[in-house]
Amino acid sequence: PYGRDLPGGTPTGRFCNGRLPPDFVSEGFGLKPIIPAYLDPTFSISDFATGVCFGSSGSGYDNSTAAILKVFPLWKQVEFFKDYQTKLRAYLGDEKANEVISEALYIISVGTNDFLINYYNFPQRRTQFTITKYENFLIGNAEDFIRKIYSLGARKLSLTGLPPMGCLPLQRTLNRKNPHSCSEERNKVALKFNKKLKVSVVKLRTELPGLEVLYTDVYELLSQLITQASQYGFEVAEAACCGTGLFETGILCNRLTPTCLDADKYVFWDAFHPSERANKIMSDEVLPSLKLAFL
Repeated sequence: PYGRDLPGGTPTGRFCNGRLPPDFVSEGFGLKPIIPAYLDPTFSISDFATGVCFGSSGSGYDNSTAAILKVFPLWKQVEFFKDYQTKLRAYLGDEKANEVISEALYIISVGTNDFLINYYNFPQRRTQFTITKYENFLIGNAEDFIRKIYSLGARKLSLTGLPPMGCLPLQRTLNRKNPHSCSEERNKVALKFNKKLKVSVVKLRTELPGLEVLYTDVYELLSQLITQASQYGFEVAEAACCGTGLFETGILCNRLTPTCLDADKYVFWDAFHPSERANKIMSDEVLPSLKLAFL
């Protein structure tokens, strides 16, 4: 059922019933309403010149997170970015291509899977790192990633913090201490990580000349949608639209899984990801600060 509310109703690799925040941001900037994936063979460089997605659902700042889910790690996404630049230069010429690369807004939103899919699920990282040391390891990787794309010409970056991870329906289901309540422990980790990410943003601004990087907070926004759901026109915030709404995500949310009739009434589409309407509300909130910083 992924993508069911998109034009054509087909899955596009978005873990949602419809559009994601980068789609809404693109539209808000006067560009296309749906950003094409770089590996989608139905698009060409002429489509990608005004917006493209190199992201791979499920990857993280930690390469081993991508390995668990068999998706493209960040270093591979950087390779796609390099490949894209070669094609863009051939298509537009060096000068225009360089302008596109330096004027583009790069939206980076990673990290939840590193904790929820990797650290808390598999013993390898837990034996290597305490949670605090793992946070620092990820922050180091995030900084290296930004330095890398900066060296390739990226200058305008929005770095998204972690959501209230403990309130995702799947984490409520797994909360043994307090069934169906938010996991306070997971939320505290998200807040600690976000604090460190903000420090990194300041550090990178001073370190890399000409870099404009903005920390984008989604923690408070999503928390509000969950705790004050009815004020935003939602009916359900604890469970998701797909299946029981308690644990289904990815392959467990499939064409045989019943889904709710109206995803707009749910904050979450599956047990891990917000619905299109929740994405739109959050995007509308952050758009003014993005426009102020980057337009």
